[in-house]
This record gives sequence, structure tokens and C-alpha cells, in this order.
Amino acid sequence: MAMQGRLARRLVQLYAGLALYGASSALLVRSGLGLEPWNVLHQGLAERTGLSIGVVLTLVGAAVLLAWIPLRQRPGLGTVSNVLVIGMAMDATLALAPDAHGPAPRIALMVVGIVLNGAATGLYIAARFGPGPRDGLMTGLHQLTGVSIRLVRTGLELAVVATGFALGGTVGVGTLLYALAIGPLAQMFLRVFAVPPASGGSTAVATGQPRGAILRS
Repeated sequence: MAMQGRLARRLVQLYAGLALYGASSALLVRSGLGLEPWNVLHQGLAERTGLSIGVVLTLVGAAVLLAWIPLRQRPGLGTVSNVLVIGMAMDATLALAPDAHGPAPRIALMVVGIVLNGAATGLYIAARFGPGPRDGLMTGLHQLTGVSIRLVRTGLELAVVATGFALGGTVGVGTLLYALAIGPLAQMFLRVFAVPPASGGSTAVATGQPRGAILRS
């Protein structure tokens, strides 16, 4: 019974975290003050294709997942769920949340979006159902090239931000604040939402380095 209860909690955390991630990203879109690096690319592609940003997010996630094949990365339930859930949650939230007008509401949406994104990251990573497609790309390239995780991640995110901005994605103070705040926020929420292992004792995911695990969806 205890094992079943732990699994149920992990599943709830996974899907609640992914849904909250999509919703928090939508709040950043509505703030108009800058998006997370990968969503700058998704928004730019959405502007050029006429598709919703959530649909673009899903399609890009699926394309990145295909890149796992030559990199010999293995997807988990969390990987596939990431591709399917975040985009739907983002589009649903965008359909309900109006644009913010005036500096105070826009700043509030930006701050709330970043904090909720950190909470969402802690929720689904602590569930331990596998990395998101973009993190698998990062670790796969690290293993293939021998280049450090930090440099691979920085290179990927600079590339997607630059490409997204060129396509019309929003880069602003929110992008910078997100980059500075998401690591500490995720570290805190990883500890808050850590699921104790079946054997008892400490949970490695709660004490690891979140910057190497955080999705940029």
C-alpha cells in the first residue's frame, strides 16, 4: 500500500507540475516582458507559422525527442508526458488569461509566472519519471562531445534565444530575471516536493544540482 501511495503521489506531482509549467509560461507570455529561452523560440515560430505557441512547443519537443535516437538517450514517462501536457496547458491558460495592461499588472504576471515555474520544475523533476526532451538533448550532446554540461546548456540556450528573437519572440527583463531566479527557485522546490525513496533515507533528487536538470520548455 505504501508503495502504491508513493507511486500515486509521484504521478500527481508529474502531471500537476507539467500543467503548472505550461500555465506559468502562459503568464510570462501575457506579461509581455520576456520569456524563458526555449519559449522565445516557440513564440517566434508561432508568429511565423500561425500555429499556437502550445502546438509549436509540442512539435518542437517531439522533434527534439527524435534527436535522442542518435544520441542514445532513453525517454521515460515524464519525457513523453512533457511533450504532450505542457503545450496543452499553455494554450488553455492563454485562452483564459487576458493580456496585461500597465506596468504593475505586467510585472506582477512576470513575477508570479517565474515563481510558479520554479514550483512546477520542482514538482515534476522530484517525481523522478525521466528528463524532458530538451534536457535529454543537453545531456546527450554532453556525452557525445565531451563538452561540459554548463557549456552545452549555455550554447543551446543562446542559440534558441537568438533564433527565437530573430523570428519575433519576446526577449526582455523577464528573460534575464528567469535565468537568474530559476536555479535557486527550483532548488528550493525540489526539496519541498521531494518524494522519499522506498527504502527510506535521503532523496538524491532533492539534494542534486537543479540547473543540470531543469527543463527549458
